[in-house]
Amino acid sequence: MNGNACDDGGVRIGELGDRLGVNPKTIRYYESIGVLPQPERTASGYRVYDESDVDRITFVKAAQRLGITLDEVREIVALRERDQPPCRYVREILAREVAGIDQRIAELQRLRDELVGLEAVADRLPASEGEICRLIDHVRRGAAGPAGD
Repeated sequence: MNGNACDDGGVRIGELGDRLGVNPKTIRYYESIGVLPQPERTASGYRVYDESDVDRITFVKAAQRLGITLDEVREIVALRERDQPPCRYVREILAREVAGIDQRIAELQRLRDELVGLEAVADRLPASEGEICRLIDHVRRGAAGPAGD
């Protein structure tokens, strides 16, 4: 038997962490904020986890991959525990996440355009005394177009 496995079929925190690629400190944190229920303990005080804990942690990791925060995960779990379907709430979260992604894409496109424009004028920018970098100083001065325009 594995040194971390328990007689009742559960596993200790180190094995659970290794199995899921999650730091044991993270597992304890999930417990402290109510995302993961407090585990059973052995007579010597070791935490013992079962498959429901594996399912919960993999659920949390999947939710985080979608941009759902731990506070939102806690609310999703609370809704489910109150026998309320959390899907409407999750859809609202995902819609906000999509809107945020769309905003970041637009911001990145504007930055890309600015960088491409800066590259286009880079060789025509005059050097000025006291400048650290003429490219950055050009942006700092708020120049919108090519040098000399």
